[in-house]
This record gives sequence, structure tokens and C-alpha cells, in this order.
Amino acid sequence: MECGFDFAQPDKLIENQFPKIFSTNRNSRFEFRFLYFTFDLSIKTKIMVYKFRVILDAEEDIFRDIAILEEDTLEDLHNAIFNAFGFDGSEVASFYTCDDTWNQEDEIPLFDTGDVPGEIRTMNDYPLSSILDKQNTKIIYVYDFISMWTFLVELAAVEDEQVGAIYPETLYSHGEMPDEALEKNFEADMHDDIYGEFEDDLDEEDLDMFEGDDSFEDYGFEENWN
Repeated sequence: MECGFDFAQPDKLIENQFPKIFSTNRNSRFEFRFLYFTFDLSIKTKIMVYKFRVILDAEEDIFRDIAILEEDTLEDLHNAIFNAFGFDGSEVASFYTCDDTWNQEDEIPLFDTGDVPGEIRTMNDYPLSSILDKQNTKIIYVYDFISMWTFLVELAAVEDEQVGAIYPETLYSHGEMPDEALEKNFEADMHDDIYGEFEDDLDEEDLDMFEGDDSFEDYGFEENWN
């Protein structure tokens, strides 16, 4: 961890910036150095909040806005999503990395199903900040591999943590869940383009809402995030 305090010349730094404090006794200088270092660490270790819009693949507009800490894992996000959409959490789920146009790439499962324990990295192995940021904002989430509830998950904002807030938090809900998920042909081979059929269900108007700074304008993003 880096900090801005120069341990090699702490008194010189204090003398230059705070001459009145430096002119006091040695104990005062020591106490100030300790407070300065503590303050600097608090700045460097500040935790940010990730705000996601999670959109169900459905004919109607159905989505949830979720706030969660950047240090939380994909498993924490999985828990937040199934709770926000009213699932009981008893079914298997996976995330899938994707490119900017939602082409599926690698699977990140909830459980390690490999022959050798620890061979497969699971959701709990990925802090959100390790896989999603302002440049890489999109990931696909699939819940229940029988019903195939499929969601587009996009990072909409990275903001300071709010004092007193409890995370994860569902900030906004739009639309009621249908009785059944859209039917799709989804194969669990991560090396194939398993999301191709989902892409076929989208037209240009659907994809427009995920592009550029106005990605959530169609859903009143500015209003709903407040």
C-alpha cells in the first residue's frame, strides 16, 4: 500500500507545511506525524460504491438498480440480484464475461465443479473491482439453468460510499417479473458463442440504450439514480 507520507524526512515535511507545529516540542511533532499518516491512509483506502443496472431479458422493460461496494465479490452481486428480483437463491447461477456488444466470453460459476478442487475460479474469487470498472462495464448473469433467467448487468456509476448506507442496496425497481423466462437455446460451453440466440432477440433500438454516456436514458436513469 502506498501513502503520501515521506518517512525519511517527516520533520522536513511538517516544517515546510506547518511551521508553527514544528516549533513545538518533540512529542507534538510525533503526534502530528501519526495523525498525518492515519489521515493519509484513510484517503488511500477509501472504498467506492458500484451502481449497476440489471436488466432482465424479457419482452417488457424489467430492471433493478443495485448499489454494492467495489470490494464485494461477484457472489455478493449474485446474492443481491436474486434478492432484488424475488428469487429464493436455491438455484445454480453463473456470470459470463462479455465484450461491449454483449458477446459472451468466459463463465464464472457459483460453485467449483471441476475434477480437482480449486481448479476452477468461482464468483467468490472475484472482487467486483478486479473484473469490472469504468472501461469494462458489462457482464451477463444467468440464474437457474432450467428456466434460464438471463440478465444484462451494466456498471452505471462509481461513486463515494454514503455515510449510514447499508450495501448491497436495491435503489430502484421497474417492472414485474413474468411467470416464465424467455425461451432460448443456451449451452454451457464457455468456448462457444452461447449467447448468440439472445443477441438475435435484440434489435438496434434495444442495443442503443447500452451505448455511450446515455446508456440508461430510456429508463429515466438520471432521475432514478437520485
